Amino acid sequence: MPTITKLPSGNWRAQVRRKGGYASDSFKRRKDAEEWALATERCIDQGIAPKPRRKGSVRTFGSLIDLHLRDLHEVGKPVRRSKAAVMKALRLTLGGVHIPKLDRARLIEYGKKRARQGAGPATLAIDFSFIRTILSHAAAVHGIDVATEDVRLARIALTRLGLIGRSVERDRRPDPDELDDLIEHFESNPRQIIPMGRIIRFAVATALREEEICRIEWSDVNMKKKTVLVRDRKDPRNKEGNHQKVPLLNLTGYDAWQVVLEQRIITGGKGRVFPYNSRSAGTAFRRACKYLEIDDLHFHDLRHEATSRLFEAGLSIERVALVTGHKDWKMLKRYTHIKPEELHKLQKDKQLSLDEYISMLTSDAILEAGDQPASLASQGS
Repeated sequence: MPTITKLPSGNWRAQVRRKGGYASDSFKRRKDAEEWALATERCIDQGIAPKPRRKGSVRTFGSLIDLHLRDLHEVGKPVRRSKAAVMKALRLTLGGVHIPKLDRARLIEYGKKRARQGAGPATLAIDFSFIRTILSHAAAVHGIDVATEDVRLARIALTRLGLIGRSVERDRRPDPDELDDLIEHFESNPRQIIPMGRIIRFAVATALREEEICRIEWSDVNMKKKTVLVRDRKDPRNKEGNHQKVPLLNLTGYDAWQVVLEQRIITGGKGRVFPYNSRSAGTAFRRACKYLEIDDLHFHDLRHEATSRLFEAGLSIERVALVTGHKDWKMLKRYTHIKPEELHKLQKDKQLSLDEYISMLTSDAILEAGDQPASLASQGS
């Protein structure tokens, strides 16, 4: 039996699953959806591939992009800013290409052209991931004849040419002098409206991202427990509702709770804790780095610095995750760039034996003894 579902948009989605086949389409009227579903079932029973209702109007890759976006919107999952930007760029570059001409050679040519324009291996990997998603959606949901295999072959070719690959993980950590210079630069400038000095201190104390910091409401701050509820934290699996309570600590050289108290005096405890546009804060940070001749430092590197300092303070990996929001603890491995001089401090403070000191040089020292199962301990090595 076909499944007829009313969408948030008011349209009707008809889904047919029969003899291992699947087809779906959306209609403004339920009656049209039911008629299409019955006709599709008859086609499947007769061994005939069901033809999508929109097939005549879908001729170019740009039409497939529009179809994909429309379907996502109908089921209440519109694309967010980053994905929308990629879709817009694909429409400009490949949107006019007719579907039969979007073959392996054309895709390889597209990849080479994007590389010449400055697109890095990770950027091209994202492009091709979305191209494959769009084509697969058209084939699986609407039965449109597209060559998804050509995308795979083109990607293999571009990977072997070194034009597609993983992004290079940054390990840039600001020196204490660089942080001091930045904070002093902002706090000594009476024309600076955004309190970037406090934002920098808060970022290093909490490991929060720029947009997360500027999004916090005073209603999200628990003054008794000294925690803050960070809403919709970045998560590749859950785009919304990924809320997390983060403790406001004083373990990284900066006191998050003290910064909150300072902001409470300024804002009166109403609205947002930092009532500023995150993009404006990012622009101010970049300008300051340029003025102070601090090379290759991004605001997101402060999150890296905060996470590394939490490890250097002696927190176990699962406790660091409570602050940073990482659900996959393996992702924290790249943040454990503990400075060599920190081990000398630990040796002096704790009077470690030679064997204990050597063990500190291994990544297993990040985990507390006995806190994690053997399988997790092996991930940290």
